[in-house]
Amino acid sequence: MTAVAHLGSDPILVGPPSSGDLQRRLLGTPTRRGGRGWRLAFGISGALTLLLVVCIVHTVSTGIGVWGNNIPVAWAFGIINFVWWIGIGHAGTFISAILYLLEQRWRTSINRFAEAMTLFAVLQAAMFPILHLGRPWFAYWLLPYPSVMQLWPQVRSALPWDAAAITTYFTISLLFWFLGLLPDLAALRDHAHTRRRRIIYGLLALGWRGDAATWRHYRAAYLLLAGLATPLVLSVHSIVSSDFAIGLVPGWHSTIFPPFFVAGAIFSGFAMVLTLIIPTRAIFGLRDVITPRHLDNCAKLILVTGSLVTYGYLIEYFIAWYSADEFERFQFFEGRPAGPGAVVFWTMIVCNVLVPQLFWWRRMRRSVAVLFVASLLINVGMWSERFVIVVQSLQREFLVSGWDSYAPTWVDLGLLAGTIGFFAFLFLGFLRLVPFVSVAEMKELRAELGPEGER
Repeated sequence: MTAVAHLGSDPILVGPPSSGDLQRRLLGTPTRRGGRGWRLAFGISGALTLLLVVCIVHTVSTGIGVWGNNIPVAWAFGIINFVWWIGIGHAGTFISAILYLLEQRWRTSINRFAEAMTLFAVLQAAMFPILHLGRPWFAYWLLPYPSVMQLWPQVRSALPWDAAAITTYFTISLLFWFLGLLPDLAALRDHAHTRRRRIIYGLLALGWRGDAATWRHYRAAYLLLAGLATPLVLSVHSIVSSDFAIGLVPGWHSTIFPPFFVAGAIFSGFAMVLTLIIPTRAIFGLRDVITPRHLDNCAKLILVTGSLVTYGYLIEYFIAWYSADEFERFQFFEGRPAGPGAVVFWTMIVCNVLVPQLFWWRRMRRSVAVLFVASLLINVGMWSERFVIVVQSLQREFLVSGWDSYAPTWVDLGLLAGTIGFFAFLFLGFLRLVPFVSVAEMKELRAELGPEGER
């Protein structure tokens, strides 16, 4: 039975190219010379990566006193950036694993973008808890290793939870991404024009032969990893939210945080997916592979998760009011909307509550310019949300005598800009080294859709 090409009113694959044409186009990206725009972007991201190295060296050699952290704001940009980057990585697992298990064929064109985004985002996030220790050379203390000194992690601390969550999430995501690459690496090996490329891609392909037995084991392993990765969407950011929920700080001690953080993570993750695929789709001419239907589906998921985030905001305010706790009421009704950093709070409201409402209209979901600008604003809004939760809650705690305002230093800003640059540096390298759309899955999709996939 032929699969239906249309999900709604639009196809998920446009045009008449055969499987061979698709393979030649998608496999050609690793051997294509980078254009002037790519080289410029790569240079800028490389410069920002150097800035990140400088800021890290300065932080480690001098101490985290070079950050703006101080009492009462002992957590600031380090944890804000950590939670933000972890959240961005969630859409990758959602698209790759959950949509695969649900047999949503539209994931095929964008799953490798999302998987690479997950890996690169987790790398950015992982460095912040280590730096925040102040003595990063003792980071191994977070792991439950056998020690003759009987040094075991403090299980009541949030840091071992984060270490376990990050390492598990990164390991499963890396295996899932690399396993999906194997058929394409073998195709690159077979079509390589130089001996060096054949050797490199041959080693990476792990002896892939493409026979029936190989594909049978591949399908079983891919399904198993998808099943393992799916619970991570819920567990990882729930663990991250527990960093705050176990504290008694007004604005933190809330049981709503786990589902609220998970919804926000998928929300910001899909926004970053749009930020990445829209320019890539235009530069590499992939409008027939990444169709308006893909953009429309991402926009709908942003609308759904954005509505959940908005609902979470409303519930937070209702709980603060209903609790009759004067500290909670002050935090939500005075400290955040009118205290120091109030502009960040209102930026959060505009970007996370109002901007997603544009996607109720089909024309807005189909406008590439609107989608791209909205995705950037949502990422700004989600970073602002982390700032509000972390910094604004600590600025106004229980005792008025302990109140103080927070201001980031150039090192804080440099680390944020540097991680964005390093993320872009890795992503641009990914675009040039491996096929960023799964060739094997696209050929399979083309064969299943047949003539119905053309339009």
